[in-house]
Amino acid sequence: MEKMKGAFEKVKIMVGMEVEDEEQGAAALEDSSSYAFMDEFNRNCTLSTKQRLYGFAICFSAGLTFTLLSMLVFLKPIKFAVAFTLGNLLSLGSTAFLIGPKRQFTMMLDPVRIYATAIYIASMIIALFCALYVHNKLLTLLAIILEFGALIWYSLSYIPFARSMVSKIMVSCFDTEF
Repeated sequence: MEKMKGAFEKVKIMVGMEVEDEEQGAAALEDSSSYAFMDEFNRNCTLSTKQRLYGFAICFSAGLTFTLLSMLVFLKPIKFAVAFTLGNLLSLGSTAFLIGPKRQFTMMLDPVRIYATAIYIASMIIALFCALYVHNKLLTLLAIILEFGALIWYSLSYIPFARSMVSKIMVSCFDTEF
C-alpha cells in the first residue's frame, strides 16, 4: 500500500500537483470563506489523485476513440465533423482532470494562448454548426480543416518557442523570392 501511495505522490509531482494529505487538502478548502465562481467550482470538484488519473484516462481514451473513429467516416464530412469535434472536446476536457478546471481555464486564457484558444473553440463551434445546421459538405470540410489547424496551433502554444519555429519554417517554405 505504501508503494502505491509513493507512486501516486510521484505522479502528482509529474503533473504539477502539490503533494499533501487528502484530509489536509479538504480542511484547507473549507477554511476559505469567500469563493469566486471558479474557486467554488474547483472546491466542489475535489478528487483524489487516483480519481483524477482515472478521469483523465477515461476521458482521453474516449476522445482518442472518437477521433480515430471519425477517420472511418472521413468521406462523410458531416459525420466526420461531429465525431472529430466530440473527440477534441473530450481530449481537451481530459486535461482538466489532471490540473483542475480552474487552472485549465486560467492556462487557456493566458495572454500567450488567448487567441489560439479563441480560434480553436470558435472553429469547433463553426464545424458543429456547419455539420448540424447548414448540412453543407463543402463548408463542413472547410470548417474541419480550420479546426485541425487551430488544434495544431493551440497545441503548439504549450511548447516553448514551437509556434515561432513553425512560423519561421512556414515562411521559409512558402517564400517566393529566388
